[in-house]
Amino acid sequence: MVKERLLIIDDEERIRDMIKEYISLEGYMVDEASDGIEALALFKQNQYSLVILDVMMPKMDGWSVCREIRKTSNVPVIMLTARGEEYDKLFGFELGVDDYIVKPFSPKELLARMKAIMRRSVSSSPVAGKENKASFEGLVIDFDARNVYVDENIIELTPKEYELLNFFVRNPNRVFSREQLLEKVWDYDFTGNDRT
Repeated sequence: MVKERLLIIDDEERIRDMIKEYISLEGYMVDEASDGIEALALFKQNQYSLVILDVMMPKMDGWSVCREIRKTSNVPVIMLTARGEEYDKLFGFELGVDDYIVKPFSPKELLARMKAIMRRSVSSSPVAGKENKASFEGLVIDFDARNVYVDENIIELTPKEYELLNFFVRNPNRVFSREQLLEKVWDYDFTGNDRT
C-alpha cells in the first residue's frame, strides 16, 4: 500500500518537528518547508495528499502560497496559525482552505481533522470496474479528477464549492439545513458567519 505524503509549511522548526513526529507515527510520509518559496518548489515536485500551512512566514506568506496551490490543485489545505480572528478564518475559507486551526493546538486534534479531511477527499473513489463520473443534462462531474464540466467547459470551483456539489449529488432528493451541511461537509461544528 502506498503511503500518503503530506507537506508541512511553517517557519518554526519546533512546530514542524512536533507535527512530523506525531503524524509519522501514523505511517504518513512527511516533507517540510520553512518558507513559502521552498514550499511551492516542493509542491511542484511531489504529489501530496494534504498540506498543513502556516500564515505568517518569511519570503511568501501562507495566503499567497494557498493562492498558488489553488491555481493547479484541489489538495486539502489546513491553515495552522496564531491568527485566530474570525476575519482571518473567513478569508482562508474564501481562498479555498479546508480547515483552520489556531495555535497553540493539540496534535491529536490536528491528526483527527487531517484524517476527516482526507477521508472526504477520497470518499469519491471509484467502485471497481465502474467509471467514477456523474452526468446530468449539460453537467458532468469527474470524481477522480475532482473536475466539473458544464456544456463540456471546465468550471473552476473552490474546494468547498466542489465538496458541497459532491455532497448534493450523492444525496439526491433530500433537503438539508445549514447546520447539517456544516456538519456533513466541514465535518465539525463550524462557528463562522451566518452568511458563510
